[in-house]
Amino acid sequence: MSNTEKKGGEIRRILKYMRPYRKTFFACLVIVILLIGLELVKPVIIGDAIDRWITGNWEPGENVRERFMGLMTGAALYLVCLIARYFCERAQQIKMQKMGQDIVCDMRDELFEHTLGLDNHYFDVTPVGKIVTRLTNDVESINEVFSNILVQLFRNTIKIIGLAIVMLSLNYRMALYSFILLPLVMVMTILFRTLSRKAYQQVRTRLTNLNTYLSEHLGGMKVIQLFGREKAKYEEFREKNQDLYQAGVREMMVFGLFRPGIYFMSVLALAIVIHRGGNAVIDGAISIGTLYVFIDYIQTFFQPIQDLAEQFSTLQSAIASAEKIFTLLDEKATITEPENLACLSEIHGKIEFKHVCFAYEGEEWVLRDVSFVIEPGQKVAFVGATGAGKTSILSLIGRYYEIQKGQILLDGVDIRDISLEQLRKSIGQVQQDVFLFTGTVKGNIRLMNDDISDEEILHAAEEVNADRFIRNLPGKYEQPVAERGATFSAGQRQLISFARTLAFDPTILILDEATANIDTETEQWIQEAVERLMRGRTTIMVAHRLSTIQHADRIIVMHHGKIRESGTHQELLKMDGIYKKLYQLQLA
Repeated sequence: MSNTEKKGGEIRRILKYMRPYRKTFFACLVIVILLIGLELVKPVIIGDAIDRWITGNWEPGENVRERFMGLMTGAALYLVCLIARYFCERAQQIKMQKMGQDIVCDMRDELFEHTLGLDNHYFDVTPVGKIVTRLTNDVESINEVFSNILVQLFRNTIKIIGLAIVMLSLNYRMALYSFILLPLVMVMTILFRTLSRKAYQQVRTRLTNLNTYLSEHLGGMKVIQLFGREKAKYEEFREKNQDLYQAGVREMMVFGLFRPGIYFMSVLALAIVIHRGGNAVIDGAISIGTLYVFIDYIQTFFQPIQDLAEQFSTLQSAIASAEKIFTLLDEKATITEPENLACLSEIHGKIEFKHVCFAYEGEEWVLRDVSFVIEPGQKVAFVGATGAGKTSILSLIGRYYEIQKGQILLDGVDIRDISLEQLRKSIGQVQQDVFLFTGTVKGNIRLMNDDISDEEILHAAEEVNADRFIRNLPGKYEQPVAERGATFSAGQRQLISFARTLAFDPTILILDEATANIDTETEQWIQEAVERLMRGRTTIMVAHRLSTIQHADRIIVMHHGKIRESGTHQELLKMDGIYKKLYQLQLA
């Protein structure tokens, strides 16, 4: 596909967002035509007044009252034009700005909703800062198109055509003198469009790089300070900031050369018109009023040309932003649902892996021919060295990634035939690194689920011992939570996550290193919370501390993506295999 075809496609996709507001847009175009008519008629009113009531064939003192009334009528007409223009401009600006904000709001909603539905793999390979830039800066660039550029492009194009027609109709010789510099202006405009497009693309690219860098490093600030890398990271940031600064300066220089250049051309054209028009007035070829109209028009004529060039540049930059946005919107989720979904009236929690093979990339297999069955209510633990595939199994149960071979069954039904909503609602997962959102303690337990009442939140917190520290907080359940829950200890964050999981009442419970990194003060509370959470639920655990999973109904030992051993704690010790070695290492 050529660049022209690609741009045409992007423009068509942008314009689709305007369909619900097309009546508003066409109303604005009508207002624009009225505005252009008012702008064209104003100089004519003054020129006519000059010719009829000031420089006409009047003797000194002749019909002073009539001439005065004529001038007053002209002034009144001019005032009416100014008032009408004010109200038209105001109506157009309000309508277009409102339409632009509505469209951008719709677009941002669509983008975020689409992003929420993307696979985990997309977020594994895409920097967060890049996605944030798409949802903020790039969307805001398109806002300028809807709120200003489209109407202004139409306005300036019609204005140039209208001015040219009126000037040619008044006096074609004077019009040709006025247009004598147009070829040079067109060359400057084309050159400006080319240079400004490149400059703006550099600014957008480097802004994205800077946002990505900031998002990553602000999130990892503790690590930077822990290793004393503040100066080194500052130098990295300074380099990226300088790159953005230099790109901004180049963009500014392009605009800084073009605007004065067009202004110089307009002044030069004005000088030509005054010179040739003055001679024509002396020779009696044109009137003073006509010369005034041409002087006014020539001062107006070059402004829309300059505006058009800058608006085309802004439009091109918006198209570049739209291309990035549509790249995100075109990102397809690989995890899809079939048309004929299996609807389970009740989920009991039986999980079965049948010869499952899985790789994150290509054929770099993380799981190799894995098969096992977990009965409803059973407590099963997975152990093994780092990279053995334990956490991958947990992710596959919730279908956050798609397997390449084999089957995963829930209550005898392939999870690919179950709706993602029903599947994931039945699973409660507690991870080692708990994520708390900015808001309140209550809001983090409820997670925007209004079906969970305050009483249920309180009961869940009491059941997992979270209430023991929450009731001592100044705001209790309304206590503000900072970003990522930075003001809470690891144990407190974990207890809140347990309360969150219990409040949602899942059938299947997944504990991914949920008892790791816990301070001694809350360790006993955590252990009690885990025991209460597991009651009556199918529970799958991953733990490096073998002491926490000794009482599991079954322990599955993973090694290089395969199941090597399976049994109870005592049975595995008797096997004298991998599990026993791991156990002895931890005892040592």
